Amino acid sequence: MTRHQLHIVVCLAASLLLAAVLLLAACSGSKKVDSLPAGPQPAPDDTLRVGTLYSPTTYFLYRDEPMGYEYEMVRQFADTLGRPLKIVVAENFSVLLDKLDRGEVELLACQIPQTAQYKQKVLHCGVEEVTTQVLVQPRNRKGVKRISDVTELVGKKVAVEKGTKYYSRLLNLNEEIGGGIEIVTPDQDSIITQDLVRMVSDGSLDYTIIDSDIASLESTYYPDLDISLKVSLEQRSSWAVGKGNTQLADEVNRWAAGVATNRAEQPVHRRYFEQAKNSLLSSGDKRDGNVVQVARMLSATAISPYDEIFRKEAARLGWDWRFLAAVAYEESRFNNNVESWAGAKGIMQIMPRTARAHGLSDAEMKDPARSVETAMKIFATLDGIFKSKVKDPAERRKFVLAAYNAGHGHILDAIALARKYGLSPDVWDANVSEALLMKSRPEYYNDPAVKSGYFRGIETVNYVSNVLSTYNYYLSHAPS
Repeated sequence: MTRHQLHIVVCLAASLLLAAVLLLAACSGSKKVDSLPAGPQPAPDDTLRVGTLYSPTTYFLYRDEPMGYEYEMVRQFADTLGRPLKIVVAENFSVLLDKLDRGEVELLACQIPQTAQYKQKVLHCGVEEVTTQVLVQPRNRKGVKRISDVTELVGKKVAVEKGTKYYSRLLNLNEEIGGGIEIVTPDQDSIITQDLVRMVSDGSLDYTIIDSDIASLESTYYPDLDISLKVSLEQRSSWAVGKGNTQLADEVNRWAAGVATNRAEQPVHRRYFEQAKNSLLSSGDKRDGNVVQVARMLSATAISPYDEIFRKEAARLGWDWRFLAAVAYEESRFNNNVESWAGAKGIMQIMPRTARAHGLSDAEMKDPARSVETAMKIFATLDGIFKSKVKDPAERRKFVLAAYNAGHGHILDAIALARKYGLSPDVWDANVSEALLMKSRPEYYNDPAVKSGYFRGIETVNYVSNVLSTYNYYLSHAPS
């Protein structure tokens, strides 16, 4: 074969090889197209944008973790779709609807009333909630009549916030039964409906009125209350999407069908509306720092079986080990097996996300040494956060305690509110503690100074007081 003939053969082979490669590419390309699903393709950012409101039943932060019944349910829905979730919190229903209209959110995961007013603006979907207003009364209290019919309210004092729907309902109810109900409105502007529920529990009041869903949640804090008597007609509500978004509404409805059949058996529902928020209540114990309770667990030579662990870990920060023991007592009564409604575990009640961040496995969360070690790391971090804001070490310890219980974001909010409204931002008692209580009111948790939204502050204020009370008792009675 001549050199010229060889050149022709090589070129022909190269051409055939190139044609084969092109044909293979074309075939593989057609397979790729065929494998795509029919219909419109999802946008590159497939995030499910959800609008909601701050409230104890919808969305809030606790120990820096997002929580709330509606939040957990919509997270389940987003997981079902395989879409990442983005929560957008609005100040009120009006702002929420504006965000839906502008396309900033596509689903409203809070209870939108099924009224003519809202049906003109949204397409309701998902699990339908049916609520009423109910009478909150003591279950068994000497000298207080247990009401079983609204007519028995004649001659009784019922406390409600003035200007609320509960106040309007009570006025109408009074008229319906011919008068005789003594309607009491609190003088203090700082008192809200949830405060009235607490006051019924502690004996300061006899009766109040609240929505049945909020009442169910409150009864998990105050199991001595009766919330069975309905005093209004039913109100229906559900999630909602924009009027034209039937595709998303159908997806929500398909998902909700499985939820609605056994809703009362849903773990999330039990967690928020049935499970005691203080897990120690189930054993009949009181988490109130009572010196009798503290003394009962104190021996002549030791506070707990874990005193050596407390001594070792407290020394890292130069703290009194008895202070750490007081925290553990308040958190768990030194019980490794206590698990809170929020999922915190072990004698120091470490939250799941915090445990993961510190490399703790689920089993290690219940290991006393690892639990206390992790708690001290958290304390050290919190002490650093507040060091520039609260110079006095003893005073700063109160802020650290509050942040350990609530999450540091809420305490930073309380400091900002205290500064804004004329309270001392570096003093806990009657100053920042009061500002923390303000965060349960919409006008304050929606304040521009606040970054972490709604918070139920009364438990944290009591927590700080209880730990310090226990610590002071240990100082006097426990071995040094």
